Amino acid sequence: MKIEKNTYNNFVTDIKQRIRSAQYEAMKAVNKQAIELNWDIGKMIVEKQEQLGWGKSVVEQLSKDLQAEFPGQRGWSAQNLWNMRQFHLEYKDKSNLQSLIGEIGWTHNILIMNKCKDDLEREFYIRMVRKFGWTVAVLQNQIEGNSYYLYQTNQTNFEQTQPEKYKNQAILAVKDEYNFDFLALADKHSERELETALINNIRQFLIEMGGEFSFIGNQFRIEVSDKEYFIDLLLFHRKLQSLVAIELKIGEFLPEYAGKMQFYLSIINDKIKLENENPAIGIIICKSKNRTIVEYALNNATQPLGVATYKLYSNLPEKWKNLLPSNEKIAENLKLIEI
Repeated sequence: MKIEKNTYNNFVTDIKQRIRSAQYEAMKAVNKQAIELNWDIGKMIVEKQEQLGWGKSVVEQLSKDLQAEFPGQRGWSAQNLWNMRQFHLEYKDKSNLQSLIGEIGWTHNILIMNKCKDDLEREFYIRMVRKFGWTVAVLQNQIEGNSYYLYQTNQTNFEQTQPEKYKNQAILAVKDEYNFDFLALADKHSERELETALINNIRQFLIEMGGEFSFIGNQFRIEVSDKEYFIDLLLFHRKLQSLVAIELKIGEFLPEYAGKMQFYLSIINDKIKLENENPAIGIIICKSKNRTIVEYALNNATQPLGVATYKLYSNLPEKWKNLLPSNEKIAENLKLIEI
């Protein structure tokens, strides 16, 4: 019997997908076993120290013995054994985090444990690594950029303008402030210079924006009644299945920016959006903003909008700590990362 080419190609595609799926599941299983092993070793060290009064020297000696027994294997350094001990102590009474730590790599776990002392912050980064597959380098960048604070304090009107099905995912798609320190721009720069620098560093820009954005174009042209308008940046959010229009402003947020963005979104939805896509979202990124003015501007907006700021240099997130919602609300938001 002659094999029909398209049927066979589809068959091969299905087989390849099944192999990849099995490999991924096997990798996850191996990782979970490794985390469980490190957890057990840390627990055993703690128990012996508590029962027998052993001091720090036992970890140094254990490291030497394990390296001698398993030559060529990584992971038996004294520092890593101390990490295992601390790992168990940090999470032994936190069942909600215990159910998550096996889902990400050991190096990811240690970075989160050492850099984040708040349990909700740790949960946020664990869930984000699991959802978006962040590498260790990306995770470190997100922690140093204070992403936890910036996602919790963002200003959008998505609660009122997004369908229930996509509302929570949309809220997690916008930060309160973006860190553009990779641009190496001077303090004084034009909007065009900012836009050009972002395009020239598109990979870092999309990483800073979050895990689900794709680049469509810059100075994206739209036309109404023979008049041309240009959107600074147009992205696409894969999870939301929505086009995302971004306007860049080098000054303080002004209420009229919201009106202009609503105008753009109406045109996009009418002329650019595909039938299978959801309505577009607008993000206005300014050098600074008055939060009260932003709240009033968003209250009157009927299109889904977010207003953020950008910075060119890293600094401590003291100003966000007082803006964080309650722990109960943060915990509720974290569960939405999986949706």
